[in-house]
Amino acid sequence: MMRQAGRYMAAYQALAKRHPSFRERSETTDLIVDITLQPWRAFAPDGVILFSDILTPLPAIGVPFDISDSKGPVIQSPVRSEEQVRELVPIDLDMLQFVGESLKILRSEIDGKAALLGFVGAPWTIATYVVEGGMTNTYTNIKSMCHTAPNVLRGLLSHLAEAISDYIIYQVNSGAQCIQIFDSWGGQLPPHVWEQWSKPYIKQIVNKIKIKCPHVPLVLYINGNGGLLERMTDTGVDVIGLDWTVDMADGRRRLGNRISVQGNVDPAFLFSPLPVLTDEIHRVVKSAGPKGHILNLGHGVLVKTPEEAVAHFFDVTRSLRYDTLFQGYVAEELQHVA
Repeated sequence: MMRQAGRYMAAYQALAKRHPSFRERSETTDLIVDITLQPWRAFAPDGVILFSDILTPLPAIGVPFDISDSKGPVIQSPVRSEEQVRELVPIDLDMLQFVGESLKILRSEIDGKAALLGFVGAPWTIATYVVEGGMTNTYTNIKSMCHTAPNVLRGLLSHLAEAISDYIIYQVNSGAQCIQIFDSWGGQLPPHVWEQWSKPYIKQIVNKIKIKCPHVPLVLYINGNGGLLERMTDTGVDVIGLDWTVDMADGRRRLGNRISVQGNVDPAFLFSPLPVLTDEIHRVVKSAGPKGHILNLGHGVLVKTPEEAVAHFFDVTRSLRYDTLFQGYVAEELQHVA
């Protein structure tokens, strides 16, 4: 469950009062391990997701950032010139030892009872923060750079792709068994622009990982990806995450059944009566079909989500049996829509 470790849990809120800095919580080995394990100990999901942030590796490439309670991430010197791109450095993995140490401890703690999942941000999504200087609703600076400074933007995206590839390999070598790539803001681009400015750099990462870590599944999640599904299939990833605005059955038809899917219960259903949540889980699972589906939310767990509902989500999922749920099911060979 995306964001399964975090603000909706009382245990996390208590820890956050003792350690009010998000950077401290996400960059201190003992705290990372404790927070990561909180939902696993409470709900026993099949996946244990490293508690971290997609911006965590930025200082290791020469882009310092702060996190403001009111503004979120803040980058004091946005990267918008050729000179600034040249000043970026290859990723210094020694600055990210807390990630590697945490993954090693977690792999030992889990002891094969669940999969250990790492994650990264896609180059375009990381670049939105680096260029805009933080969060944005308009993306005007980076979108205009596609036309006013394309070489600068290409240089930035290429540097990020190389750094993110090395960061994935580092996570895998430290114990991560699956990696999700978040192109969180890729859905803010028109499809043909995403094809030019995001997809090639995702493919650059995937190609390198498939050579260096061929056994590790890669998941690609784009928020608002309804207009991009067909274009995502040849990125080389193993799994495509669907957000909750895509009908699961329609998404499966459009993608074909040669690629796995993840998702996509609307996180708001966890505020509904539990029988309603049960029905929605059944609907999504049936729509996805009996093969190649990771049940998840269509986005992260929302703040103030009742823990009882999270527990119910996992309990219902564990109770499902494909042999009864899909009794009489005849598999249809689906080709993705070109």
